Amino acid sequence: MDREIDLLVNYPKAARDLSTRADNKTEADRQIARRFGREFFDGDRRHGYGGFAYSPRFWQPVVPTFQQHWDLKAGDSVLDVGCAKGFMVHDFQTVIHGLKITGVDVSDYAITNSLETVRPFLQVANAKELPFVDGSFDYVISINTVHNLAIDDCTRALSEIERVSRRGSFITVDAYRNEAERKRMEDWNLTALTILSVHEWVEVFKDAGYSGDYFWFIP
Repeated sequence: MDREIDLLVNYPKAARDLSTRADNKTEADRQIARRFGREFFDGDRRHGYGGFAYSPRFWQPVVPTFQQHWDLKAGDSVLDVGCAKGFMVHDFQTVIHGLKITGVDVSDYAITNSLETVRPFLQVANAKELPFVDGSFDYVISINTVHNLAIDDCTRALSEIERVSRRGSFITVDAYRNEAERKRMEDWNLTALTILSVHEWVEVFKDAGYSGDYFWFIP
């Protein structure tokens, strides 16, 4: 494997009311969220985002970090696994002119309602079975997506990310380092089917043959 590195260091940090979220979320809410349909993106807040709209303040500050880390330039190819409505894809195209970036997401709703500027570059696909030949992309990015699969499918998705990337990759997953963080994660979680400690995730990476960069989402 490569290394633990926070390439989202410039992503805006939001204040999170974990106690309220834990009190308000039921298993029924989680089942609805895990369909990744309208309810998750643009429905009631208890089922997801409560309205998923584009703002440049989220991903535009992040793109230069990736650009510097991988020396990204025109002609390089990137795949975003779990692209949702394509907001990150849009900002990569905006900041790095000539970059060839593609997005996939399991949600037909998200792709159908994606930004028109990037819709031609997006398609519906599952991370555990990426519809691309080996080494299709220079780099692959997957932000808070792999953990939405059951553990065996997490391994498959990581292997798929490894398979289609030529030069590098970066993922983030829900994780915890101690019992207090584990409890906060359980309270916060809405869609993840697999939540592991950082040490357990590293073992999963090894089992999958994943050699890219990685970091953790810990609320």
